[in-house]
Amino acid sequence: GVSHVLTLVLQELSLLCKRDVNGVGMLYDLLRSRWLQALLKIYECLQHYLGKRPVPVMLQARALNREVVELLREAPPSGEIKELRRLLRAPHFKASPALLSAHDTVAQKDFEPTLPPLPDNIPENEEAMRIVCLVKNNQPLGATIKRHEITGDITVARVIHGGLADRSGLLYAGDKLVEVNGVPVEGLEPEQVINIL
Repeated sequence: GVSHVLTLVLQELSLLCKRDVNGVGMLYDLLRSRWLQALLKIYECLQHYLGKRPVPVMLQARALNREVVELLREAPPSGEIKELRRLLRAPHFKASPALLSAHDTVAQKDFEPTLPPLPDNIPENEEAMRIVCLVKNNQPLGATIKRHEITGDITVARVIHGGLADRSGLLYAGDKLVEVNGVPVEGLEPEQVINIL
């Protein structure tokens, strides 16, 4: 991994350092520093974790929770059943429907928006077009729009640094808006487009 490559580089640098080549000593010290070694170990651990890609044990935890609760109601009382009932009534399980619903959404990868398919009849000489999907969640878009003086198109006038559009990296000043939320914007005033946004 990265640590092995760094070890090899350090071995080579130690030979150059003995010959006192300009700047090699400083580079050698930097590469041997504890903080860099720690960062590389963290990086390798993260890469190892990302390589594993943990998968959920089940996709329908919420349905299983309901089934268990129903079975507990019908089961004859015993020490284990009483203990399980007590656990399921604990405060951290009170919010379990929302928690389990969120788990199921992530497990089923049902959190990404779906885009309509591209039409089949796009001419070859058509300008390149990007379909951008931004989920706002009650936050401002972080971009202003205007009508282009010559073409009359609605375009992105400015992308505000740190805003949603900027953080997404999907919208740029000068981009032409063709449609917003499935509504064509040709012929609309910028104020009307803002209301759609």
